Amino acid sequence: MGSSIEPTRVSILGKEDIIVGYDIWGSYIIEDLLANVPSATYILITDTNIYGNYVLSFGKAFREIVSQRKASSRLLTYQIPPGETSKSRATKADIEDWLLSEERDPPCDTKAVIIALGGGVIGDMIGFVAATFKRGVRFVQVPTSLLAMVDSSIGGKTAIDTPAGKNLIGAFWQPTKVYIDLNFLHTLPAREFINGMAEVIKTAAIWNEEDFEYLEENVGAVMAAIRISPKSNGQRLSSIRPIIKRMVLGSVRVKAHVVSADEREGGLRNLLNFGHSIGHAFEGILTPQILHGECVSIGMVLEAALARHLGVLDGAAVARLIKCLSSYGLPTSAKNSTVQCRSANKRCTVDQLLSVMGVDKKNDGKRKRIVLLAGIGRTFERQASIVSDRDIRVILSSGILVQPLVSPPLKVSCTPPGSKSISNRALVLAALGEGDCRIKNLLHSDDTDVMLNALVKLKGVSFSWEDNGRVLVVKGNGGRLEAHGEELYLGNAGTASRFLASVATLTASKGSDFSILTGNDRMKKRPIGPLVEALQANGAGISYLGSNGSLPLNVKAGQGMKGGDINLAATVSSQYVSSLLMCAPYAKKDVTLRLIGGKPISQLYIDMTTSMMASFGVHVRKSITEEHTYHIPRGRYTNPQEYVIESDASSATYPLAIAAITGTTCTVPNIGSGSLQGDARFAVDVLRPMGCQVEQTQTSTTVTGPSKGSLRPIDEVDMEPMTDAFLTASVLAAVAQNSSSPSTTRIVGIANQRVKECNRIKAMKDELAKFGVTCRELPDGIEIDGISYEDLKRPIDGVHCYDDHRVAMSFSVLGTIAPQGTLLQERECVGKTWPGWWDTLRQPFGAQLEGVDLEAGEAPSAAKKGSDKSIFIIGMRGAGKTTTGRLGATVLGRQFLDLDDHLEETTGRTIPEIIKTSGWDAFREQELAILRKALNEKPTGHIFACGGGIVETQEARHLLADYHIAGGLVVLVERDIEDVIAFLQIDKTRPAYVDDMRDVWLRRKPWYLECSNYQFYSAKAELAASAQPFNGLDRFLKTVTGQTHSVKALKAKQQSFFVSVTVPDVAAAASILEEVAVGSDAVELRVDLLEDPQRRGKAPSLEFVADQVAILRASSPLPIIFTVRTRSQGGKMPDDAYKDIQDLLSLALRMGIEFLDLEIHLPEAILQLIAQSKRNTQIIASHHDPKNTLSWTNGSWVTHYNKALLYGDIIKLVGIANIQADNASLMQFRDWATTAHPSIPIIAINMGVEGQLSRIQNPFLTPVTHPSLPFKAAPGQLSAAEIRTALSLHGVIKPKSYYLFGKPISQSKSPAMHNHLFRKTGLPHQYHLHETDNTSTLEPLIRSPSFGGASITIPLKIPIMNLLDEISPPARTIGAVNTIVADPSRSSSTHPESPYLTGHNTDWTGMRLVLSNAGAPDSHHPTPSSSNDPNKPNKQRRALVIGNGGTARAAIYTLHRMSYSPIYLLGRSPERLSTVRDSFPAEYSISLITTPEEAEAATPPEVAIGTIPAESPIDEGIDSLLKTLLGREDGEAKDEGKGKVLLEMAYKPAHTPLMRLAEGKGWKTVQGLEVLAGQGVGQFELWTGIRPALGDTRVS
Repeated sequence: MGSSIEPTRVSILGKEDIIVGYDIWGSYIIEDLLANVPSATYILITDTNIYGNYVLSFGKAFREIVSQRKASSRLLTYQIPPGETSKSRATKADIEDWLLSEERDPPCDTKAVIIALGGGVIGDMIGFVAATFKRGVRFVQVPTSLLAMVDSSIGGKTAIDTPAGKNLIGAFWQPTKVYIDLNFLHTLPAREFINGMAEVIKTAAIWNEEDFEYLEENVGAVMAAIRISPKSNGQRLSSIRPIIKRMVLGSVRVKAHVVSADEREGGLRNLLNFGHSIGHAFEGILTPQILHGECVSIGMVLEAALARHLGVLDGAAVARLIKCLSSYGLPTSAKNSTVQCRSANKRCTVDQLLSVMGVDKKNDGKRKRIVLLAGIGRTFERQASIVSDRDIRVILSSGILVQPLVSPPLKVSCTPPGSKSISNRALVLAALGEGDCRIKNLLHSDDTDVMLNALVKLKGVSFSWEDNGRVLVVKGNGGRLEAHGEELYLGNAGTASRFLASVATLTASKGSDFSILTGNDRMKKRPIGPLVEALQANGAGISYLGSNGSLPLNVKAGQGMKGGDINLAATVSSQYVSSLLMCAPYAKKDVTLRLIGGKPISQLYIDMTTSMMASFGVHVRKSITEEHTYHIPRGRYTNPQEYVIESDASSATYPLAIAAITGTTCTVPNIGSGSLQGDARFAVDVLRPMGCQVEQTQTSTTVTGPSKGSLRPIDEVDMEPMTDAFLTASVLAAVAQNSSSPSTTRIVGIANQRVKECNRIKAMKDELAKFGVTCRELPDGIEIDGISYEDLKRPIDGVHCYDDHRVAMSFSVLGTIAPQGTLLQERECVGKTWPGWWDTLRQPFGAQLEGVDLEAGEAPSAAKKGSDKSIFIIGMRGAGKTTTGRLGATVLGRQFLDLDDHLEETTGRTIPEIIKTSGWDAFREQELAILRKALNEKPTGHIFACGGGIVETQEARHLLADYHIAGGLVVLVERDIEDVIAFLQIDKTRPAYVDDMRDVWLRRKPWYLECSNYQFYSAKAELAASAQPFNGLDRFLKTVTGQTHSVKALKAKQQSFFVSVTVPDVAAAASILEEVAVGSDAVELRVDLLEDPQRRGKAPSLEFVADQVAILRASSPLPIIFTVRTRSQGGKMPDDAYKDIQDLLSLALRMGIEFLDLEIHLPEAILQLIAQSKRNTQIIASHHDPKNTLSWTNGSWVTHYNKALLYGDIIKLVGIANIQADNASLMQFRDWATTAHPSIPIIAINMGVEGQLSRIQNPFLTPVTHPSLPFKAAPGQLSAAEIRTALSLHGVIKPKSYYLFGKPISQSKSPAMHNHLFRKTGLPHQYHLHETDNTSTLEPLIRSPSFGGASITIPLKIPIMNLLDEISPPARTIGAVNTIVADPSRSSSTHPESPYLTGHNTDWTGMRLVLSNAGAPDSHHPTPSSSNDPNKPNKQRRALVIGNGGTARAAIYTLHRMSYSPIYLLGRSPERLSTVRDSFPAEYSISLITTPEEAEAATPPEVAIGTIPAESPIDEGIDSLLKTLLGREDGEAKDEGKGKVLLEMAYKPAHTPLMRLAEGKGWKTVQGLEVLAGQGVGQFELWTGIRPALGDTRVS
């Protein structure tokens, strides 16, 4: 409690009121307060997190010291909820009310002293309380976080937040004392410590370069200490006590000095807001998930980039700042993956950011003021500078619009950044060398940052900066490297990945036995195979962790390279060669490196490497007897004292090209003919032949372009020595013309550009096409037909840059001449080699640039990923692969191909014949070839069914696994193995299994799982037989291909629900599932409640759960929520059954479940695995508090909410209500969460009887029960009907009136049906009869605000259409409306005060429902064709419509939608039949049956719909035709066991003559009343959004 070492005092405003030291909390502070800040009442206010750890002991010490002093002072304490949300008007009022309450006896007076113990929230809030309580009382700051110690506790700024922004209401109120006890930092979480480092770095960046260098030098020690868990070591920062104190004192002294000079922020104090103008804007949007310091870090980078853009800051200083921030673990971009994850990918649009910045207190009216750096340790002005919105927008935007240069400067000198190629080589060589090396003109870019960071982690180098970041001092470790153990993430840095692959083999095993090299998705596709193979052959322990030939790599430590002869294929990348060359001196013996396979690519880069090795003391000898062979001696590099990096010659092509294309002059002063880089020849070999004047000395290059529009094409140019420059040449060729046509430039020698950051050859062809330029790809190059620059089109959506810096910079060159300007996406990708490129365009070249926020719209759905990729189906023979494939092809509109059938067709032999004559091995080879061909030639738009044994071949397994790892879809189709065996015993079309079928299944099962990323399980045969075949397949396929939008649909509803199916076995409850699901929008499968009969008392098997999912899919059309609820969360699954939980959750993802409940208390490894594997499944990140340990009012739920944001697409939080006020608190929490993250839906409810109100008030996916279920999933759970009833009573659901319009209608059963449905679903609506044959009488009813909708019958189905705002497409085609839907959210186009009225026709949906239930095939469940032709449609099915009236039209529409063709039309009047036929489009394929000959010629129909009156016998004219059509057997249908169905639309009599005729011919018949029930289902769903059970509509 006390300190034996006197703390340091810092003066502010003339008094030493800031005290910094260790161990001063407690007796030191108490003694100092009593002596120097005397008061009768001290009021200590803190938050609930701090209170228990520090306040009780402080209070005890206070009482003891007061007693010893015999003083009369008292200590009052108060605690508030933690977090930024407490920094509000409401919390301030609560504190003030507490201070003023009668319980304070004696009352708190103006002499009281308030002690603010906590972080910045406490300090800001309590300071403002002190400033206003009784017109101001003294207060003391005791900051407990690093951020508060160095920033908010000093200076007297106090404030609260409002919805308009942060810190907008407050006061300057100086604390009487600031006590900074550095011991508080021992328990500060690492993230909070790093959060505070942002302010420490900021202060050094604006004020003192020496302090900044101190931060750079000590980053390793600081980060190592803070990463120790506070729980494992209470004194974890002991080793860096002096470092911490110096860092804190440095910041404190600067702030105290600035505040003393400018207390009220008149100018100088603005400087302390460096990074805050933009940082606060991000914070205003991303808080509380992203912390203040993290946002300020992002703001510092952007404000430094803004200073560079305006020409007041050198790019090296920006890079140095970024390096320092990132070294301390701070984000440097809002696109940082951790920021995106923590904020749930929340968008910060440029307009939003500028709007928040608009209320910054530093602003000069509408003009924004931002602190601009001029260098590390100094600012451009001694106050914030005025900056235009236009310039800010450029820095903040993801896209940039380059306008054509109107008056370009005649002469420009431009020095590009250092060469990426030379920079990366210099870093590797210096790391492997001994001694210090001062590297000048190092490229500051993403690539070199990646390289430097990786070398530091491998213990290869330490470094420091000189000359304000212009000189990097590298201290090499002589090649004594250590394995890192954790992933070395290399992003898209191809050079780093290839160089480091060899470097990592040189590591020793000290603490870790391996290093892992990995990168982004693109990096994982770029080739590295030849290099890895060469290293492996030379003894290095290097292996693939993913697809062969690409990252990630696992590199074992301690094995190194043997040396001797190494053969390397070098026709793809010269970087393979350079990588081996640079590391070869550290092999166990001399190396002879032979480059095989033909002429090496990019020989000049190989020469560059050997030249640089010589500069570092190792001389490579090129063989004079063997072509492409190098001899490298063993040795050790000796670092030169200084090494100057040439400017990047590839980058130099862009400013030179601007001169060429605009007819001006540009000089690059430090690249000439003596350059190490092949691209230095660009001006001579490309620009001069195109008509430019080129002057090149040993060290400089000057280009003067011809007059605008006068560039000449080049017949052919071999750019193999300078392949990266081909993109620049391509944009010039796009506007190069001859007097004769065509003006074609042919570029060759660039085949390696297909495997760079993107396929650059294809990228240039595709993007130039947007400008109207025609290109053709060549095997090793590209042809470009030039056009006039005046004819260049403007790409509508801009140029896609493929995250490739060279693509972006090349097209920016074209943008300087394109007449309409050029929009470039991915502005920031130029950071790879020239971070300041846009600034260069703006400054010396005078380009007009505009920022374009391409991310302002809705975020692109990740669900679309892979949606068009071909699907490969695997599984045992007999599992249903072909059937699934054919059905899937119909659902997705794709082509289907059975690869076994295709194999038989292409070979002309059956598979048994192939095996019999050629053997199994030959068959497997042909099977593999067919698979490979399908993967290569049909990567999109297809569904393939593979043979059951495709996984028997290892190479086939690799192909399938690589395909799905790369984002393709491989679906494992499964059935119960007993069903499969039963089928195979009768199937003789394929060879019999040699082994027992169960053994085959067990052998193949792990292979099937390895090769697939999804699985579709068919329900057991006896259950599937009772449902439509393959019900749920369409939902499965649309989910896995990203075509479902369940969340969007649910968010559009005022209320949505999911029903928790609390049964031990879904199969046993299948009969009630339809009824249980009525009124819900999803159905929850509680996996923890399932009881597997084979695993009593244990977690159910994966097979059992898969079958349960299949049964549920077959029984309900609703999306499934897959939930494994653990015991601590209110379920039955043991909390520590981690493997079972992980396996079950992974199964759900493989089965394409729509929603997955993920409990956020699970181990981090499981959470990350599921989140990273979720693909198109939506995660509901959940936390339940059944023990009632959390409160909605004290911020304790905020931590769980923030964690849920990391993993969830939807958040579910469930507490307990003890009193009704708890529900009100919950609503406030939900409102806060919804405001903070409007795109993330939240389910927030309370359990228990008291919590039922919260369920009623929850609008999104409320969990509900149903009376038919055995028990409720949680205490207090209600049914959907009960909630709607309550909402109705509260007036949330307004009662509506529904009608039946027509005449005569007195006997209609519709009122009984719909009123029954309203009551059953808890809705307050009423259905009435309104008999009329005149539409004019309907106006008062349909224009009423209470009108909900109507059913329409004769004679109004056609006249009613004139009163409606919109007619649905089916109703318009049928030509009649039988349903009106009123939409109160829209106004009528003719009656603005009335709801919007839409006319529908549900006759056809009723017909379809009834026919499908009766067994008539539907397009949703097509019968697979027996044809082997994948392009042949399913067997045509014929249908018959009897009649020619309005109902006949609905029947025709129904049958067409069910894919019947042709549709026969039979009736008494040929003329009327013709009229009906001619009113439909030709694709309906309607054939009239008017004569016996036509009836005889027609193929018999399988479905018929009668629409003729039934009170009298069938007309003789059509009776005979009917007997012919209905009486003949269709052999194909008979063979397939399909019955024939007649739907009789006449209601009376119950058994009509037409039904008797059909039954006499063996047809199944269905009464018309069934259609009334069926169309009632459709009407009710249109009106209410609730799909009732068909059985409930039959009540009448």
